[in-house]
Amino acid sequence: MTDSRITEFHLQRRAMVYIRQSTPSQVENHRESTRRQYALAERARDLGWHPDQVTVIDDDLGLSGAFADGRSGFAHMTAEVALGGVGILLGLEVSRLARNNTDWYKLLDLCGYTDTLIGDADGIYHPKLFNDRLLLGLKGTFSEAELHILQARLDGGIRNKAARGELYRGQPIGYVRGDANAEILIDPDEAIQAAIRSVFERFAELGSVRRVWFMSEGLNFPNRRHLGADVVWIPPSYATIHQVLTNPVYAGAYVYGKTRRERYVDANGTMRIRNRTLPRSEWNVLIHDHHPGYIDWQTHEAILERIASNTRPRPHGGGGAVREGTALLQGIATCGQCGRRLRTHYRGRTSSPGYHCHGKTLVDGRHKSCMSIGAVQIDQAVAMAVLEAIRPASLDAAILAAEQIETGYERALEQWRLAVERARYDAERAERRYWAVEPENRLVGRNLETEWERSLVALEDAQRELERRVRDRPRQLTEAERAAILALGNDLQRAWNAPGTTIRDKKELVRTVLEEVIIAAPRGECRARLTLRWCGGLFTEAEVERPRKRQATIRTDDDTIDLIRRLAQFHPDDVIAGILNRQGKTTAYGHRFNTTRVRSLRNHWKIPRFDPTTRTGDAELVTIKRAAEILDIATSTVHRWLNDGFIDGEQTTPGAPWRIRITEAFRPQLMEQAPPDYVPMREATRRLGVSRQTVLQRVKRGALEAVHIRAGRKKALRIKVVDNHPSLFEQLK
Repeated sequence: MTDSRITEFHLQRRAMVYIRQSTPSQVENHRESTRRQYALAERARDLGWHPDQVTVIDDDLGLSGAFADGRSGFAHMTAEVALGGVGILLGLEVSRLARNNTDWYKLLDLCGYTDTLIGDADGIYHPKLFNDRLLLGLKGTFSEAELHILQARLDGGIRNKAARGELYRGQPIGYVRGDANAEILIDPDEAIQAAIRSVFERFAELGSVRRVWFMSEGLNFPNRRHLGADVVWIPPSYATIHQVLTNPVYAGAYVYGKTRRERYVDANGTMRIRNRTLPRSEWNVLIHDHHPGYIDWQTHEAILERIASNTRPRPHGGGGAVREGTALLQGIATCGQCGRRLRTHYRGRTSSPGYHCHGKTLVDGRHKSCMSIGAVQIDQAVAMAVLEAIRPASLDAAILAAEQIETGYERALEQWRLAVERARYDAERAERRYWAVEPENRLVGRNLETEWERSLVALEDAQRELERRVRDRPRQLTEAERAAILALGNDLQRAWNAPGTTIRDKKELVRTVLEEVIIAAPRGECRARLTLRWCGGLFTEAEVERPRKRQATIRTDDDTIDLIRRLAQFHPDDVIAGILNRQGKTTAYGHRFNTTRVRSLRNHWKIPRFDPTTRTGDAELVTIKRAAEILDIATSTVHRWLNDGFIDGEQTTPGAPWRIRITEAFRPQLMEQAPPDYVPMREATRRLGVSRQTVLQRVKRGALEAVHIRAGRKKALRIKVVDNHPSLFEQLK
């Protein structure tokens, strides 16, 4: 029977069936509810809609109806209703459409404006009618209240069970669930236990999460992809190491309610959900000694305090993580005037360390500081005080160091032995699985064979690495070496200055006994006062001579200035800068020369600049380019004549431009034809019985006369050879 609210106007539009279930688990396990919702399409056809007019929206299966954000199907349905293309909305019940009154009443308003009907398992409703709208509003309120009641009921049961420490939601790596109710036990796997204990041991030694991560020595770390999955061994990440060190479960504590889910609106106006970590005072449940722990609660709190101080050191507290740099008091030095922590700086070519305080900058503005002082003398005084304080315990420390040399490597070696044992077990298990499969089932056999081969390769790699580490293992200390270590314990100064003692080791030693060093260095005084606050509350004071600034005169060396004075007679500033740079000369601050710097030096030393209009003597000194123009030859020819000694030239300094001397006596040496007694170079070498290079050297010294002939394009050198010695044949006549 057709409802009277359904008119021909509604039948001309589409019928829309909305299907939703809250979680993927409900979609998978509660199949009957899904079938009932899909059956609403048949009901729409019974109410008079043609099958082609029925639209099923199931995009929101597995999504909660508490909010409309993220429900694309609900948004699509709302848009279609707003466009007036829907005659009726069908849902199994109101809670399927929305469990939030805000979204529900917006949908009711749209349906009322567009004359859209709403139907559920109980009947058909028209939002424009008051009675129907009232009933739909009550159903929406009950739907929202029902969700609240269900959540409160479930949350109450969870909280009560967690308060007794019986709520089990999975444990971190290193723990397994026992047979008893809420029983948590340490993982019986020795390799997993050794890996986790090594993290805490290394942090106690290094004091930094990142250094523990860096010093993992290539070892893999156990990991579980998700709850119930098998343990896999992979290289650890920084987050993994940090989680192990900060998780209270490893201290034997049961914790519930460390985080809280919050809803917020992002910059785009979208509703988001985030988990906020709560402080310990807001945790719902904290039960100490609930299960066996890898460390005790006091050690856990000390680890948290150390990590917090590494990130944000507290005033007059720990100095944070030990960082690079040669400043010994980095992080523990404070200003004796304002009490703020001193900062570290490095200056000069040697990167000399220093301490400074910008306390006044925050109050009086920029370029104001309480103090700025060098760190060399202060660090030496503090180091001497520390060495003197720990001298009584030096022998015990030396003995402990000798023991750690032998046992430290043994602990790391034991982890590699466990890794080999684990790889051997994986290989044997893969072998058993391979032989257990039927030979005819090659589809499975090939995969198992590949897995077996992969496990054998992993076993071989682990064995090879173990052999390498055993081979590189430090040998046992002899009695003589032990005696040397004990003797070194008596001489702490020698151990402090040893090449193997790094600045990080020194900082760790200083922080072990010192909590703070207060430095007071008033301006105008020649001494600095140090107040050392030792661990335990004792104070000692010391005075240090302040390093005095030396007013060093920085000036260009005299040789460079003299060279500029000579070059300025013949060359402009840009040419002089090039000459100085070619010779490797630099300014007083180590910079290369340029025109501006040469001009500044000339002006400072009152050196006249080059005047191209001046000429020297009765000879004309010109550049190579000008000489080539005068002689009507190429510049390469001028260079060749300089090498041959046929033409005179000079340089003010090596690297300076050549200046060619063209005199009236030189011009007659250039002629069209050679005189009768001038012969070519080949004839000259034959007559003189020497090489061409020797002839050129004699021309260069003036021992032989030479002219240069130019007959058309033919150019050559002619040598005058005076033959005063008769030949051998003439002597025999």
